[in-house]
Amino acid sequence: MAAYIYELDDWPHFRWDEKRLAGKLAAVRHRQGRLLGRLESLSIKLRKEASLRTLTEETVKSSEIEGDILDREQVYSSLARRLGIDIGALKPADRHTEGVVSMILDARQNYNTPLTKKRLFSWHAALFPTGYSGMQKIIAGKWRTAASGPMRVVSGAIGHEHVHFEAPGAERIDKEMKAFLAWFNGDKSDVDLVLCAAIAHLWFVTIHPFEDGNGRIGRAIADMMLARSEKSSLPFYSMSAQIRKERGRYYDHLEDTQKGDLDITEHLSWFLDCMGRAFDGAESILADVLRKARFWEKYAGEPFNERQRSMLNRLLDGIEGKLTSSKWAKMAKCSQDTAGRDIDDLMKRNILKKEAAGGRSTSYSLIGDFGAP
Repeated sequence: MAAYIYELDDWPHFRWDEKRLAGKLAAVRHRQGRLLGRLESLSIKLRKEASLRTLTEETVKSSEIEGDILDREQVYSSLARRLGIDIGALKPADRHTEGVVSMILDARQNYNTPLTKKRLFSWHAALFPTGYSGMQKIIAGKWRTAASGPMRVVSGAIGHEHVHFEAPGAERIDKEMKAFLAWFNGDKSDVDLVLCAAIAHLWFVTIHPFEDGNGRIGRAIADMMLARSEKSSLPFYSMSAQIRKERGRYYDHLEDTQKGDLDITEHLSWFLDCMGRAFDGAESILADVLRKARFWEKYAGEPFNERQRSMLNRLLDGIEGKLTSSKWAKMAKCSQDTAGRDIDDLMKRNILKKEAAGGRSTSYSLIGDFGAP
């Protein structure tokens, strides 16, 4: 008896109940269209700003799902530079961050170009520029081999790992990936592309062709198909951010699907539900972008130095914790006295206000409805 779906005789001929999914798919497509319409109604500058926020979430959260914590400011700066968005001072990004950003952008911006073995190898090499995953040496830019041993998909802390399933043996990978890529690049006229994104994610993660990075690449592949469904290179929601919120359920669901049969109705239903919840995050990002635009429209004639402009943008984006003069000095890379003068100037102009708690814990926030999101 087969333990996993790839061991079934009719693998990889997936099937699903179209009637059960019709209502959810229609609702997702309707909401997707409305959000796309809202995005199109914005100026190019605001659309890019919304995409920058979304891509930052996608990049950071997709890595976080796998326990890889990226520096958000490095990600934000790298994306802004590549998208041609002026955010003031840019924080240099390390090779690893630049590699992850390169993959995410390539999947989204070049969504209509074929997905090939060579392209996947370049993505994988970008994720692991040093040839190491943590302290472990891995084969970067190539399929995994039998020498790496059985490929098990696990979650949980070291010493308390839970094995969700074991992927096909290395000897099957080349054949399996040829079939997957032929399907991915082939005609999709008979299946909605949103469903194809869910299928692509499941199919690729099942094969697990690399030693590491399969989850991140699998989500990039799904995002690439979603971009095709939207005919847009500018994202406005992040599936990875939503999956990160539901990481436990994500792995449990993946395990149940791997140990089931080739009727993937439940998997597709979960993907549609998750996508719908991801739209809630998109609404929040669009609201934040519009709030930021209103702020700069209101203060368009105000003179700000470079430090003030940069810090105001950071406040509008939402910084971690409270803003103090010490934090201003550290983030703006200036002296405590300079930070104090910058803040006092903004308070005199009724742009910043002092929070109730005083003394050594004095903190500041924006006045009016421009506060932290």
